[in-house]
Amino acid sequence: MTLPPPRAKVHAFSDDALGEHDAVGLAEEIRAGRISALEAVDAAIARVEKVNPELNGLVVADYDRARARAARPGKGFFAGVPTFVKDNSDVQGLPTQQGCSAYTGEPAKVDGDFASMFFGTGLVGIGKSQLSEFGFSASAEFFNADPVRNPWNTDYSSGASSAGSAAFVASGAVPIAHANDGGGSIRIPAGCNGLVGLKPTRGRVPQDKMIREMPLRIVADGVVSRSVRDTAAFLRESEKHYRNLKLPPIGDIRGPGQKRLRIAMLIDSIGDLKTDPEVAEAVRGAAQQLEALGHHVEEIAMPVPEYFLDDFLAYWSVLSTFMLATGKRTLGADFDRAKTDNLSRGLAKHGLRQSWKLPLVLSRLGASQQISKRFFRTYDAVLTPVLALPTPELGWLNPAQPYEVVIDRLIQLVNFTPLQNATGDPAISLPLGTSRNGMPIGVQLGAGRGREARLLEVAYELEQAVGFARIQDA
Repeated sequence: MTLPPPRAKVHAFSDDALGEHDAVGLAEEIRAGRISALEAVDAAIARVEKVNPELNGLVVADYDRARARAARPGKGFFAGVPTFVKDNSDVQGLPTQQGCSAYTGEPAKVDGDFASMFFGTGLVGIGKSQLSEFGFSASAEFFNADPVRNPWNTDYSSGASSAGSAAFVASGAVPIAHANDGGGSIRIPAGCNGLVGLKPTRGRVPQDKMIREMPLRIVADGVVSRSVRDTAAFLRESEKHYRNLKLPPIGDIRGPGQKRLRIAMLIDSIGDLKTDPEVAEAVRGAAQQLEALGHHVEEIAMPVPEYFLDDFLAYWSVLSTFMLATGKRTLGADFDRAKTDNLSRGLAKHGLRQSWKLPLVLSRLGASQQISKRFFRTYDAVLTPVLALPTPELGWLNPAQPYEVVIDRLIQLVNFTPLQNATGDPAISLPLGTSRNGMPIGVQLGAGRGREARLLEVAYELEQAVGFARIQDA
């Protein structure tokens, strides 16, 4: 498929059944009988068909089954609300392709644990959304196919790995969609597309078997949305299906909290990794707003050892080594390693070279949880960039380039979000900045283990105080 020429502001907002509703608002319309679930799903399908030729976020459509389910919507809170599942989670009857063209996925026999919970809230899946190959890159670009494009400007990346979900939510095709995060892949596309993206605490949300069996469970599942209340409602409804008794409950968070917080602010990352001035300006602007709301913000230096990013890259690389070494058994008999991209193969080689020190890497990454516990005895939250640089143009992270080029650029770009994947703590990306070229800039708030409620309360405050830019208004 050849995509149309790039242009700014691709969206499908109109006066159809979806209107400008977020997921909570759309669910209310369906419950009140002002629109039907089938009308909502039909409108979403029409919107996807309108924007996908330019955004390229769709892997496989599931329209017929979606219409059948919408004709008999379930009883969950989001009953009848159309959505997408990211294509690294199993959905019964659909293949799981992992963003990779090196094999042909077989249809899953049953829903994975995440999809089972997700659909149990009443959400209606209309297909699966695109990700970067195996979720390794922060941009969904491919050496042999068109990229996922950003609806704010199709010259730019939609982030990754949950790129397709974010592009469809930002463009108005659906109000909410599945995302997951092993190094920032909920928060990064949320930041690039002007969305809310909360990575939950490790163990908060049900996950598929492959993720649960990782030596260190760095991946967390969640959603990207256009409003804080949608993310809060998703977590509330998720808890009704699965409640981790080792974590404090999130509950029903519907607005700001009363407690004034002590918040640490980080502008630059580890070592000589510096944050772009535009991004730093957005973070400092968020800090000023928080102080105007009565919170105390204090700038500090990055409180983790300089070897952290090397350790995280080593572990991430070993995951690629495993995927490529076991592909014929775990992905499909026709898996051809030679058809994977330069980033996946380069990571696999790096992982093989680093495998001898995996016990040390796992020990030190695990110890980051203790660093976090000490840190959050002093501070209630931490404010950082999501990405150290503004959203990149497509091509900058193209995996057809040499591995050394791509990995160096990824380290320059992605050096804040991996920390919460190691510690297991929650963090949220909020669209609190805009670059001079009109692209959204995400600002991140993190908190201690199990403190999603705190993050949601502050997010509500910021949303009410400054509002979030909308693509249909820009």
